[in-house]
Amino acid sequence: MNTITIKIPDERLLKLQETANHLGVSIEELVLMGIEEVLNKPNVSFKGAMNYVLQKNTELYKRLA
Repeated sequence: MNTITIKIPDERLLKLQETANHLGVSIEELVLMGIEEVLNKPNVSFKGAMNYVLQKNTELYKRLA
């Protein structure tokens, strides 16, 4: 596992700490949750777009089959 260091304004750190406390997790866990969400979001967006296109063109695909 790797370690990274970032600089954030004091008010953002305070908000991170408050949010982490509210959720009962560490700041590190909260940040990792956010990273996971960002990394998975493009995949979710692609799947959503793919499903939309497939549903929208279902009748066309049936006729072409």
